[in-house]
Amino acid sequence: MSTLLIAFGSFFGFIIAYHTYGKYLAKKLFRLSDDEPMPSVELRDNIDYIPTNRFVLFGHHFTTIAGTGPIVGPAIAVMWGWLPALLWVVFGCIFIGAVHDFTALVLSARHKGQTLGDVANRVISPTARLLFLIVLLFMLAIITSVFANVIATLFTMFPRSVIPVWISLPVAIVLGLAVYRYNFSLILLSFVSLFILLCSILLSAYVFPPVIMPDMTAAWGPLANPIMLWSVLLLIYCFAASVLPVWLLLQPRDYVNSQLLYLTLFLIAAGLCVAALTGQADVAQTAPALRLEEAKAAGAPSIFPFLFITIACGAVSGFHALVSSGTTSKQLKSMHDAQFVGYGGMLLEGILAVLVILCCTAGIGMGVMSKLASEEPSSMPTMLHGSEAWLSRYGGHWSDMKLGEQVAVFVDGGANFVNTIGMPIELAAVLMTVLVACFAATTIDSSTRLMRYVIQELAGSIKTKPLQVLTNRYTATLLAVVLAGFLATLRSAPDRPYGTGGLILWPLFGSGNQIIAGLTLIVGSVYLWRQKISPLLLLIPAVIMIVIPIWGMSVSLTEFYAKSNYLLLTLGLGIIIIAVWLVVEAIRRVYKPRD
Repeated sequence: MSTLLIAFGSFFGFIIAYHTYGKYLAKKLFRLSDDEPMPSVELRDNIDYIPTNRFVLFGHHFTTIAGTGPIVGPAIAVMWGWLPALLWVVFGCIFIGAVHDFTALVLSARHKGQTLGDVANRVISPTARLLFLIVLLFMLAIITSVFANVIATLFTMFPRSVIPVWISLPVAIVLGLAVYRYNFSLILLSFVSLFILLCSILLSAYVFPPVIMPDMTAAWGPLANPIMLWSVLLLIYCFAASVLPVWLLLQPRDYVNSQLLYLTLFLIAAGLCVAALTGQADVAQTAPALRLEEAKAAGAPSIFPFLFITIACGAVSGFHALVSSGTTSKQLKSMHDAQFVGYGGMLLEGILAVLVILCCTAGIGMGVMSKLASEEPSSMPTMLHGSEAWLSRYGGHWSDMKLGEQVAVFVDGGANFVNTIGMPIELAAVLMTVLVACFAATTIDSSTRLMRYVIQELAGSIKTKPLQVLTNRYTATLLAVVLAGFLATLRSAPDRPYGTGGLILWPLFGSGNQIIAGLTLIVGSVYLWRQKISPLLLLIPAVIMIVIPIWGMSVSLTEFYAKSNYLLLTLGLGIIIIAVWLVVEAIRRVYKPRD
């Protein structure tokens, strides 16, 4: 019953938070009004700015912010025990993450849909704007290049997920044209598009052969490995998604994917209930609530501060501020929708993170195949259950906690839950892998568009004539794709294939991403102060999200120095200096007379 109590307790906690704390933020703190002019209406160009149905926008926003973060982060953090991971997800999401996303959305909507860089310029200073834009460009380049590798890896590991993911593109384009050009019913088309995607998953599981990218290294050289070829195709798609009108591809694709994601989350939740009520799944009997000494012995870093960095998207993530202020604010139809999309979208991601924790504990305990020991190649795998099954996935070294392995843990646990409501395990596994791949795909295209916005704003602010060409969306997008492609083309290590280069800078991303969250809340705090409103509800989480990531980054810097990794050492120091500089700029602004 512990599984059911955790699930329902968390879900009801999120619902109560939305109708109490979320409503207080909207009505009392930010004092939202439906009479406020919206950039989607005033600046409408039907490319980036377009007023959008709140449910369509919610789907776009949620699928973009989710990515693989709320899956991989909690799946790794469970190694410290499920209780600290659960507490950080629930309380971090309610009081920091959802507040952060909502704040970024409101600030951008009140500043003509501009990104956080331009908002920082208006709220704090021009210096703050430049510093913020530099950090944002750096982080977005890492995200785009790494997610290209992530999706390419997922396609390679789970080739049956390829067709359902790619088939969503033509479905999305047809949906966008039908709704915006020919005024078809959105509800009817939602059912049709979901039916097509479900049919593609069914056919991929039983009829279509798995789509395996051929290894062309023998003919074309080492750059033609499957990971690299998939990455190139994905970046070409990202260019198109960034320059096309948002209503034609990006928005309807996210909406189509969101329908599948909602259904899959519902199936996982339903299977969880059945498994818990029938005694098949029990968190308390499968995994330890707290496991600090064992994790330390396995090479895991200290739970403080790294739990709060490992679980980012499920509790709070600076990337969400880029989405809220980059694409979502330009489509917000009414300020009344800000709470639903900004605060509510993050709460749904918290629900996803809770389900991931349960999949990686109680779900795994329902049964997984043992891994063959390398020293016993002749041994046959057996079915493991309970704590034995959990230890088969979490009893190894911290360095074994990689993307592929943790996605596989979630897929196995989630498929076990869905299997309890009658879905064959092989079909459930394909459904789970498509869920992960769709989440990743809906992040990479939006991150490219966001990088295009940042490049355009940087070019516009520097005012140098040769750089003005980058204010054009085509050239800015081309530069964004080239930057991400350059990172992706590199090798992350001499023994790794080309296409993994973004992973070179990945150790900086966790702390850097959380620092952006803290800086966003700092900008929001200064904004409220200038409006003569107490900023404490933003300032307290802002301090937390500045101190903890800088603490984590400082620990990492000592490791970089010990390993003579001067590239990461220099870049990490640069991020800390920029963060401190931005905080100083904010403090200086506070001591100036209020406008």
